[in-house]
Amino acid sequence: MTERIGFIGLGAMGSGMAANLLRKGFTLTVMAHRSREAVERLVAEGAREVATPKAMALESDIVILCVTGSPEVEAAIKGRDGLASAGKPLFVIDCSTSNPAVTVPLAEELAKSGITLVDAPLARTPKEAAEGALDCMIGGSDADFARAKPVLDAFCARVTRTGPTGSGHTMKLINNFVSMGYSTIYSEALMLGAKAGLTPQVIDSVLRGSRMDCGFYQMFFEYVLNRNPNALRFAMRNALKDMTYLAAYAQSAQVANPIGAAVRNSFASAVAAGHGDGVVPMLSDVIAGLNGVTLAVKTTE
Repeated sequence: MTERIGFIGLGAMGSGMAANLLRKGFTLTVMAHRSREAVERLVAEGAREVATPKAMALESDIVILCVTGSPEVEAAIKGRDGLASAGKPLFVIDCSTSNPAVTVPLAEELAKSGITLVDAPLARTPKEAAEGALDCMIGGSDADFARAKPVLDAFCARVTRTGPTGSGHTMKLINNFVSMGYSTIYSEALMLGAKAGLTPQVIDSVLRGSRMDCGFYQMFFEYVLNRNPNALRFAMRNALKDMTYLAAYAQSAQVANPIGAAVRNSFASAVAAGHGDGVVPMLSDVIAGLNGVTLAVKTTE
C-alpha cells in the first residue's frame, strides 16, 4: 500500500472507515476536530496525527474528506492552512454528501493547481463503516476511478462509478431523496393510523413481510416499535441539508419536483420545531405530535 492516506472527518462514519484503512495496511494521517476519542484510538493503532489540513497534505498522497457538506469541504481545502495551501499535487476523495453544484466548479478550480477532486459519497450506516461494508458512488474519470478504488475498497463492499465528477454527489442526493421520502410516508401513515386507532404494531403486522417491506423499512420501524435510536443514526438536520441540496439541483436543472419539496418541508418543520438533532425515524413522533396523537405504546397501571 504505497499511497499515503490522510483522513479528515472522524465522526460516526469516518472513524470506522479510517480504522479499516489501517487494518488494510495503509499509512494513515489523521487530525482532531470536535472530539479526540477517535484520533487517540487510531494513533494507538498506528496512525500519525497532525494539527492542520496543510500539514496533512504535506504528509499524504490522497486525502479523504468525510464531513457534513460543501461548506466544510471548501473550508478543509481552501481555508486557512487548508489542503490547497500546501502547494503540492494531491488527490482528494470527498466522501461527504455535498452539493454537486459546488463540487463541479471546485474540482475545475483545484485542477489548475494540480489537485484532483473526486466525489465518492457513501450509503449505509456506521455499523457497515466499521465492518468495511459501505456502498460508494464515485464520480470522476476512468483514471481517477482506478486510483481511488483500491482505497475505497478498504471500507466499502460495493463501489459504483456513476460518471464524471459531480455525478456521485447527484446520485447520493437521489438516493437520500428516496430514503427520506419513505421516512415521510411512513411518518404520515403512522399518524393517520393513530387517528383511526391503529397502533404502529398493527400497521407493522400488515406491512412487514409484504411487498412494502425492505431493509430501510425495518430500520425505521426498529425505532418506531422498540424506541431504538441507534437503528438509523442520521440526524434530521442532515436530512434537511440533503433535501435542500436536492432542491438547489432541481432549480438549476429547471425541473419541477413537488414531492421533493414536500419531503424537504417535512424535515424543515421538524428542525424548526427544535428536533434537528433527533434521528430520522423520530420524524414520526414529530408529525404525530403536530396532529394531536402519539405513537408511544400506552401502558396500564
